[in-house]
Amino acid sequence: MDAVNKLAVVIDADNAQPGIVSELLAEIANYGIASVKRIYGDWTSAGLTGWKEVLLEHSIQPIQQFAYTKGKNATDSAMIIDAMDLLYTGNFDGFCIVSSDSDFTRLASRIRESGLTVYGFGEQKTPSPFVSACDKFIFTEVLRRATDESPAIKAKSRNQLRQDSKLVHLLRSACESSSDDTGWAGLGAVGSNIAKQAPEFDPRNYGYKKLGELVAATELFELEERQAGDSNGRALYIRDKRWSENG
Repeated sequence: MDAVNKLAVVIDADNAQPGIVSELLAEIANYGIASVKRIYGDWTSAGLTGWKEVLLEHSIQPIQQFAYTKGKNATDSAMIIDAMDLLYTGNFDGFCIVSSDSDFTRLASRIRESGLTVYGFGEQKTPSPFVSACDKFIFTEVLRRATDESPAIKAKSRNQLRQDSKLVHLLRSACESSSDDTGWAGLGAVGSNIAKQAPEFDPRNYGYKKLGELVAATELFELEERQAGDSNGRALYIRDKRWSENG
């Protein structure tokens, strides 16, 4: 049996919403087990009262940090110091940093320098330096339930996807880098290449659950299912349509 990654989850209560916690923890479970779950804030503040029930339900440990000076975020400092203490224990394979605050950019970089994986979670307004400092960054908008207050992200049409030059370039570049001499590339390899180029990439940002669905929706690639090695499973391969057109 493969070893399960042990993850430390640190949450900035000032920059996260209690309504996404169930979905957040379900997403984290895709990457490993949340061995430590801590959330930081001034719990004497009325603004954090909505967290109480959520913390009890999900066994998240609240860490108290008083706001000593107005305009200075003592919570960030406490969270960074605590995260470094957890890093030095050597007990974890990765960290999940939940915040939309760029103050955690250096923390993410420092953890990665130690050879651990960093998963970031924040809103789409999160500054790009923090996003880029993580191995993978998931925008919390895709985790929210489809309610009137936070509607599900609608799947973009073929034309909308094609008009997104950054997306088109990313998909084509990843396919080309992962392809064999005939232009075909395994979707798994393409996904890995994309993750290295763009930590924030997620097909759900475009309204699609899987990378294969997003690729198919662009209609820019040929798709082919093949047998996966000696197993009975199937693997999806893709090829830029320009390959056959130019061939």
